[in-house]
Amino acid sequence: MGVMRRLLIAGAAATVGLAGAAQAETPKYGGTLNFVVGGNAPSFDGHQESTFAVIHPMAPFYSLLIKVNPENPSDPTAFVCDVCVGDVPKATDGGTTYTFPIVKNAKFHDGEALDAHDVAASLNHVMFPPEGVLSVRRAMYEMVESVKATDDYTVVIKLKYATAAFVPALANPYNWIYSASKLEADPNWYKTNIVGSGAFKLGEVQAGASFTGTKFDDYHVEGLPYLDGFKAIIAPKQSLRVQAIRGGRADIEFRSFPPKSRDDLIGALGAEQVNVQESTWNCNLSVSLNHNFPAFKDPRVRKALTLAIDRWGGSKYLSQIAIMKTVGGLIYPGHPWARSDEELEKIPGYWRDVEKSREEARRLLKEAGYENLSFDLVNRNVDQPYKIAGTWLIGEWKKIGVKASQRAVPTGEWFRSYRETKNYEAAVTATCQSIVNPILDLANNLSIDRSPQNYRDYINRDLDAVYDKAAKATTDEEAGQYMRDFEKGILDDNAHYMIVLWWHRLIPHRSYVKGWKVSPSHYLGQTLVDVWLDK
Repeated sequence: MGVMRRLLIAGAAATVGLAGAAQAETPKYGGTLNFVVGGNAPSFDGHQESTFAVIHPMAPFYSLLIKVNPENPSDPTAFVCDVCVGDVPKATDGGTTYTFPIVKNAKFHDGEALDAHDVAASLNHVMFPPEGVLSVRRAMYEMVESVKATDDYTVVIKLKYATAAFVPALANPYNWIYSASKLEADPNWYKTNIVGSGAFKLGEVQAGASFTGTKFDDYHVEGLPYLDGFKAIIAPKQSLRVQAIRGGRADIEFRSFPPKSRDDLIGALGAEQVNVQESTWNCNLSVSLNHNFPAFKDPRVRKALTLAIDRWGGSKYLSQIAIMKTVGGLIYPGHPWARSDEELEKIPGYWRDVEKSREEARRLLKEAGYENLSFDLVNRNVDQPYKIAGTWLIGEWKKIGVKASQRAVPTGEWFRSYRETKNYEAAVTATCQSIVNPILDLANNLSIDRSPQNYRDYINRDLDAVYDKAAKATTDEEAGQYMRDFEKGILDDNAHYMIVLWWHRLIPHRSYVKGWKVSPSHYLGQTLVDVWLDK
């Protein structure tokens, strides 16, 4: 069962209608893809932003050094070159040096040639930003010592220490290649301008309404793209996005719809007209317990709360009404390091016998002196999946005699309550990543003085030491074992954090949209290079 589960999750792209037939079809050239985007971009600079509202309309304009393999985007360990040549290089010098040869035929849309100096300047802009320039991913590259163009078509990256976390981090879909000369003239130029080297060049921007792109004839990959262009329609309201696809004004939305919207589209258009791709999402919904709250200083209380949750039963129920489904631990369920179902079942909170779990939870609460525990649960005032999950969790805790009161607040207040002011006792929280990279993804569980994203506010030096061993491991096998030990320490031995369920992507789209494959992240696969229209 565990092996089958991994195969289903890691490679899942379940379909309805004709999606499976795309594999044997010959791509067609021409046409314009219309898609809807559920948000407005704060700026145009992918190095400084982290929202899908930037990457969905703008990724088609840019190239990367390396990227997730578009032929198998559900494999979290597969990477290919974009503007580098051949296969992704192996490290030398004991795992600390990577040498990337750069293609010689890439150009920016304004006609400027792209070379190694542009690649190096772009990566340095992300990893070592100049003063006054924000890089939201800077902390991901603490292992990097230097990035240099050793000649016009060679980039050499030296690390401070060998780590399995580096290559996945390098493939981050926001690491767009910018012009070195433009960055030198103004390091914030790309906040308000779009000039890349991707398969599409900018057509028109209508602020708050749409972006258009047209095929770039000098794209460095021969024969691509297939599309003549695209139009990204900004539509923050979900109902409008569903109506756009239903009415033929749009062909697809790349983030996700809840199950009811999927069913409504199939019901209105028919299964022959709608394909549905789905995958476990590299987002999880969790509960953060403020360790400064007296009751939550006691690990017995924390463990009791996780024991009360029937994750297996909840998966069956919640997946019918919300964008949550997969039972998993801290490590993304499709990753080779993730625990199988059989291994998860040995961790408190994942036992199949729910009554046994709740009996143990009540015993722990009594032993700790908190039989009548009550607390405030702050939550985001958004139905999908936050309020739905919060309401369900309160019902689960009630079964062990715990009274939790949900306080649903606007997004800004929700963020501030657990990130800044720490004005909370317990909070429904969520973590979303792009590239599946367990070593970096789990860094928010380090001690509070090492990770400002540790919103639980605890210090655990023993677990910090285990994490450091994983980060500096020289083989995937060694790193994976340390990460599993780290995960067990967080979820089981100390119950510092509890994962409720992992999210589930549901992408219903018009059946004539071909070549796009669902991935574990709504940040991946958005260059549109391989997309074509069968109409």
